[in-house]
Amino acid sequence: MPPSRLLCALAGFLLAAWAVGAQAAPGVEAVAGYTLSLGGITFANGTVTLTDGDGRYDLALKAEVTGLGTLVSSGIARAESRGVSGGGGLTPQAFDLLTRSGGEDFAINVTYAHGDVSTFVITPPIVNNINRVPIERSQLSGVGDMLSGFIVKSKALDASLCTHRLRVFTGIERFDLTMSDIGPDKATSLRTAYQGPVEQCRIKYTPISGHFTTSEMTNYLAKSDNIFIWYAPLGDSGYYIPYRVLVATSMGDLSMVLTSLKH
Repeated sequence: MPPSRLLCALAGFLLAAWAVGAQAAPGVEAVAGYTLSLGGITFANGTVTLTDGDGRYDLALKAEVTGLGTLVSSGIARAESRGVSGGGGLTPQAFDLLTRSGGEDFAINVTYAHGDVSTFVITPPIVNNINRVPIERSQLSGVGDMLSGFIVKSKALDASLCTHRLRVFTGIERFDLTMSDIGPDKATSLRTAYQGPVEQCRIKYTPISGHFTTSEMTNYLAKSDNIFIWYAPLGDSGYYIPYRVLVATSMGDLSMVLTSLKH
């Protein structure tokens, strides 16, 4: 997988995974910092900034990848999702992503109307070949972007956080993430930004289209039963954010951990 696409996947799949349920308090503002590591070696740091008020939301992601030998190239990833906020959750109207690695830029711009994709532009374009599963227009209805697709709201820290399916379109790939509850847990590490009760969920990844059938990452994730997320409360805002995300791989655990939090 080219470095720019790997940066996109890491930023989208790990750093953008937020929460579930009913309406949050007005005027929510929060900044969460995360560290990403593979096999215990840190290779990226990122922040996710959320503002939600007056019926509008804005989500901004910034990540800096320091690199990990030949596995992950150094670079940056920036993304933003904007749209309407209401009792039913977040409805995106625009999503933008930029990754930069090795002096090369890769950008995605998506617009939405009434929960469906209106347009999407990839720069430079992805070259299709016989191994890439075509994206069909019918698959772009009722989908979320890489950031707002993971934002859900809830009344409580319980199993309801883990009983839903996310229909995600990254601008490149269309996939489903089906979540199931494992049960309550407790965050105790003093090295993290939160200590207290969390809810653990299992995530099942199902590729739909836009992916390459020869992609080792896609095929591995599709077969894996070892993708987990732990949710923690964002104060009394009604939001629940990831305390930890873990993907078991043959090279060690790919992990994201909450390291700072302001709200």
